[in-house]
Amino acid sequence: MDHLPRSPGTSSLAAIPPAVHTLLAGSEIVRIWFSGSKYASGFAHFRNFGPTNSQFDHHLPDPSGRPTNGARAILYGIERALDPHAFTSALAEVFQDTRTIDLRAGGPRLTVFQITREISLFDLTGHWTTRVGASASLSSGPRAITKEWSPDFDDAYPNLDGLFYRSAMSGGSSLSLALYERSRSGMPATPVVDTPLSHTVLRSGLIQAASTLGYSIQT
Repeated sequence: MDHLPRSPGTSSLAAIPPAVHTLLAGSEIVRIWFSGSKYASGFAHFRNFGPTNSQFDHHLPDPSGRPTNGARAILYGIERALDPHAFTSALAEVFQDTRTIDLRAGGPRLTVFQITREISLFDLTGHWTTRVGASASLSSGPRAITKEWSPDFDDAYPNLDGLFYRSAMSGGSSLSLALYERSRSGMPATPVVDTPLSHTVLRSGLIQAASTLGYSIQT
């Protein structure tokens, strides 16, 4: 893995024009969420608690360095139009720590929804990362470091709604989204799809995805 440096800080980042990826109104986002989560949840709910172990949490910890509920919030997903295997990509991300797709614990659900306005994301998939002194490892490097970059991105580019990056779980072939709380105004009232992972309609897709990923399925 390429060496990933620390963030140069908000001021240094703000001096470099960002690369931007735009999602048009009506674009579909695929994500897996947990209806039984200990955090507040919903098909398009932004998680206020953090930072957790997720790649680009931009939350600020409390004075003792612990995660807390604050004003910053995040939602992770996959842009459906750019990933024909979005379901597999979402499963890879969500269940990467255990490599077991548990269909019951936490009440996991597959959802697809359409954003209601244009959303502009900081594009980390191209040469911008090299220009700032990092590399493609910014999307796959140690989370302790990537989570230092994310708050600085948030502060340096207040007109952007989040991040667009390559998923480390697919060798970079999947394109993931980390939406900051300012993109909440682009979330719909209802989803296109919202189905428990345990539903029989998803069974064949789950089996194929698990085989592709080398994950097991826990029913």
